[in-house]
Amino acid sequence: MNLRRDASALIDALNNRSADPDRRILITGATVITMDPVLGVLARADVLIEGDAIRAVAPDLLSQGAAENAVVIDATGFILSPGFVDTHRHAWEAQLRRLMPDVNDLGEYVMTTLAGLAPVYRPQDMYVGTRLAALTAIDNGITCMLDFSHNSRTPAHSDQAVQALIDTGIRGVHASMGPHFGDWDRQWPGDLARLQARYFTSDHPLLTLRLAALATDEIAGPELAYGPQLARSAAELGIGVSIDAVFGAASSAAILRWAKEGLLTPQVTLIHCTGLTSQAWQAMADTGSTVSLAPTSDAQIGLDSAIPAIDEALSAGIRPGLGIDVEVALASDMFTQMRALHTIQRMRAVNAVHGTPDQPDRISTHDVLDFATLHGAKAIGLGETTGSLTPGKQADLLIIDAEDINTMPLNDAVGTVVLGSDSRNIAVVFIAGQVRKWNGKVLGVDLPALRSAVTESRDHVLGAEAAQAQS
Repeated sequence: MNLRRDASALIDALNNRSADPDRRILITGATVITMDPVLGVLARADVLIEGDAIRAVAPDLLSQGAAENAVVIDATGFILSPGFVDTHRHAWEAQLRRLMPDVNDLGEYVMTTLAGLAPVYRPQDMYVGTRLAALTAIDNGITCMLDFSHNSRTPAHSDQAVQALIDTGIRGVHASMGPHFGDWDRQWPGDLARLQARYFTSDHPLLTLRLAALATDEIAGPELAYGPQLARSAAELGIGVSIDAVFGAASSAAILRWAKEGLLTPQVTLIHCTGLTSQAWQAMADTGSTVSLAPTSDAQIGLDSAIPAIDEALSAGIRPGLGIDVEVALASDMFTQMRALHTIQRMRAVNAVHGTPDQPDRISTHDVLDFATLHGAKAIGLGETTGSLTPGKQADLLIIDAEDINTMPLNDAVGTVVLGSDSRNIAVVFIAGQVRKWNGKVLGVDLPALRSAVTESRDHVLGAEAAQAQS
């Protein structure tokens, strides 16, 4: 059946098979961007999904008998791509979106959001914000989202953040950290063991647990700063570490210290990484630690040098992932991150050699799509699970309409995804072989109820913070 013509019949067929662990789905006739370094881009090919995984990617699987007992989706005129991987988002803040779109600096964000608003969050506010962020991620083609959840005031706050990931069906990474300011139960990081035993089991295969921390004690004191004690907590649980606020001289010194102490490993992700020294970058490369860049956050908020550290990362041999960061001031989608990074780096490259005979060293649209998919997954320890349309990996993928007003005609598939597409062109989102967005709509969402919950939560947070400020 044709995706454009038979969308209603197709979703009925898919729903009828959704509970079958051996279900087979064959997507045919699309332009397939695999992001697999061997498979590359296939001008016309088929993708076979069995259960939750990709089983085959090749031209004309249909004629080779792959359609047997499968729901066949004719995706002629569409692009298949891996789902995007958001390596860093503070999801609990989503009901505060664009509250401060012209934020002046990190200090203003910290004092307004983390010191002012975060302390009045109830557990249900954590749920609402995280669920809204995850649903928006799915709508924008993000199939895997790392939630840097740094408002874990009580065990119940953490429970609600994790439950929101479960309820949306996203591939979710819960990176848990204690709050910067205000009263809290001081249960972190000890509560990570309880969370792991309760949620991060075979019952919830889409979930991953990480420990979250800050690079230094400059913002919130030593308790939240990465060091031997937090590294030991993560190692005992066998989980990775995501480190935020990696900026400038103080973080550079910390990186060198971690490397010397054996605390910098491939399981450690460093976020932002603006203004670091060359010695720090070399230590990161030598230890195999990974990097998450937040291009719009670095540039718009003005984090240290305000320049996304893409050239420094590539010079050190590190291919980064990309993240959204804070929706209180920034866009919510991966298209914006890719375009911002593509534009900023190419501008700087040309400017650096302007007036000389030297050629600029510019990144490509393929590079930024790689950062948003394959190397995003690798950055948060999921490179063997998702990030490319490689047989054996999970079936996390997008079907993008290449014949919409803003995408046709299809001349270059990667360029179309990176520079020409947006959420309205994402016709279908699969996560682990299950349909999460179909015919342009996120499934299973009662929009009026969601709107009511988000508005109530926003009004509570703003009202409670205002009352607290007056008392």
